[in-house]
Amino acid sequence: MAPALSLTACHLPTYCKSQEISKENHYRLFSSDAVLNRRNLLIKSTSSLSLLGAGLTLVQPVKAEPENPEEFTSTRMSYSRFLAYLNEGFVKKVDLFENGTVAIAEIMIPALNKIQRVRVQLPGLPRELLRKMKEKDVDLAAHPVQPNVGMMLLDLLGNLAFPLIILGSLFLRSSPTNPPGGLNLPFGLGRSKAKFQMEPNTGITFDDVAGIDEAKQDFKEIVEFLKFPEKFAAVGARIPRGVLLVGPPGTGKTLLAKAIAGEAGVPFFSLSGSEFIEMFVGVGASRVRDLFNKAKASSPCLIFIDEIDAVGRQRGTGIGGGNDEREQTLNQLLTEMDGFNGSSGVVVIAATNRPEILDQALLRPGRFDRQVTVGLPDIKGREEILKVHSKNKKLGKDVSLSIIAMRTPGFSGADLANLLNEAAILAGRRGKTKITLKEIDDSVDRIVAGLEGTRITDGKSKILVAYHEVGHGICATLTPGHDPVQKVTLFPRGQARGLTWFIPSEDLSLISKQQIFARIVGGLGGRAAEEVIFGDSEVTTGAAGDLLQITQVARQMVTTFGMSEIGPWALTDPAAQRSDVVLRMLTRNSMSEKLAEDIDKSIKEIIDEAYEIAKAHIRNNRATIDRLVDELLEKETLTGEEFRAILSEHTELHVVMNRLFSTKEPVGL
Repeated sequence: MAPALSLTACHLPTYCKSQEISKENHYRLFSSDAVLNRRNLLIKSTSSLSLLGAGLTLVQPVKAEPENPEEFTSTRMSYSRFLAYLNEGFVKKVDLFENGTVAIAEIMIPALNKIQRVRVQLPGLPRELLRKMKEKDVDLAAHPVQPNVGMMLLDLLGNLAFPLIILGSLFLRSSPTNPPGGLNLPFGLGRSKAKFQMEPNTGITFDDVAGIDEAKQDFKEIVEFLKFPEKFAAVGARIPRGVLLVGPPGTGKTLLAKAIAGEAGVPFFSLSGSEFIEMFVGVGASRVRDLFNKAKASSPCLIFIDEIDAVGRQRGTGIGGGNDEREQTLNQLLTEMDGFNGSSGVVVIAATNRPEILDQALLRPGRFDRQVTVGLPDIKGREEILKVHSKNKKLGKDVSLSIIAMRTPGFSGADLANLLNEAAILAGRRGKTKITLKEIDDSVDRIVAGLEGTRITDGKSKILVAYHEVGHGICATLTPGHDPVQKVTLFPRGQARGLTWFIPSEDLSLISKQQIFARIVGGLGGRAAEEVIFGDSEVTTGAAGDLLQITQVARQMVTTFGMSEIGPWALTDPAAQRSDVVLRMLTRNSMSEKLAEDIDKSIKEIIDEAYEIAKAHIRNNRATIDRLVDELLEKETLTGEEFRAILSEHTELHVVMNRLFSTKEPVGL
């Protein structure tokens, strides 16, 4: 080590002057302490490296042996110093590795008069560098990258890791409990999603269900059958396989099913019809099998399927035909309910509000032995429902549940529950401790007609709306067969600028022609008042909703009820009206052009006659109308008693307290 150090120091002044570099850098570069003894450098490769445009020679991996036994082994050198030696022509040979980013160069060091082997980190291979090495006649060789078998295996495993994890999880989570013949689907796709309760704790009993006494009686028999099956078996009776609940939304079908579960005390499965269907073919049928296998193991038990029309739709109407997933699920449901195996001790309760679209095979006895209709409650039923939902409400002394029931024709059980809840919210918002009649009235108005809008401030518009609403009240009150006025108000709600409310005296299942015609006359009263009082050129668009309603009523009189000169014909097919939308569009209209023209003519005659009667009421009671309008503009709301009191001062009233329709829609501008 000492002779090398003294040799470098001896030649240092001359070399530094010729190369114009500092002593410190030169001394640091060629100090014997920085020289690494690497004579056994072995470079291996299995592929070739292509360098385009440089004229490089491709060589196989070779062992780099020094040509001169006295040369130094390789050390590191900066790229800038490598360029300086290259410009001077001292670079003799360059071996490129790692895709041309590392160079092992043999450089003739003038100060040492020996060849130094150095390692240079290159910034890629620019064309200028290759051209310069070619000009200097440098022996250039490129060596391909040596493959690392271990790294290759790691890369391969990394690429396959995610698919292997997915496949492994699919196998590990495959359902081993699926029934024989069912799909062994991953993630439990073939298992039923029904909620199971060994001891039902729904918190609902028959005492919590009101307004549907007939339906309750049918289900009390089923509950007794489940509790005491030997009583019925002694006389040869068998338990019903299924009960179908049919009725409009909100009438209490699901509530009744909860009450059955709470009363029977047997294992209870509950799910929706849509939970059978998945995007995978065969999943629905597998879930049906799994559900009934669990039910049979826990028999006697109850299965409640809500919205069964999602899976029980009539077969043959879908685009997929017999291979449709929904139809396969329905086929399996039919087999489980009444097939070779049977389902002894399992009672299926289903609910739907569209029974007309269900498959006939599903509705036959042996599958659904009973169809229980849960309809809208009558006035007595509404009062019983209000009693149930008002148990936890604080009502004022002025609140009468019977009056509320009278004011809410057509309300379902859900509507009545929402009514009392809205009233409680309004009472709390107004800082009251009890619900008063004011909150009940506002809640009814809000549910039926919508939220209260901005009050009318324009004088001309307010006067026009007042005459319009008084016209409704006058024509309805003076026409025999119409319901009495409940109130007339200028408070806008929803799209209506004012409203005239009518209250029926009782619920009627049969409606006469006189009552229907009176409804049309009352509906045209607003337009008649505008035309008679302000002139034909001043009528407004406020009667658009009224005209739509009375046109539909008149069309029903002609085509459905047979109350026209055409005669007692059923001119519409009820089955076609209840069928699927696509089928209804494709159904050929069998009505002749002459009959269609006669229908339109009869509808027009009914409306024209009613309109003339309405205008006659307005002309004959002009002074009374002006008096009522003045009172309405001052108070903005007139009750039915106030309205009839003013009217009776000028006219002898002959009001027949009959109900026209079971409807919640008021007449409004």
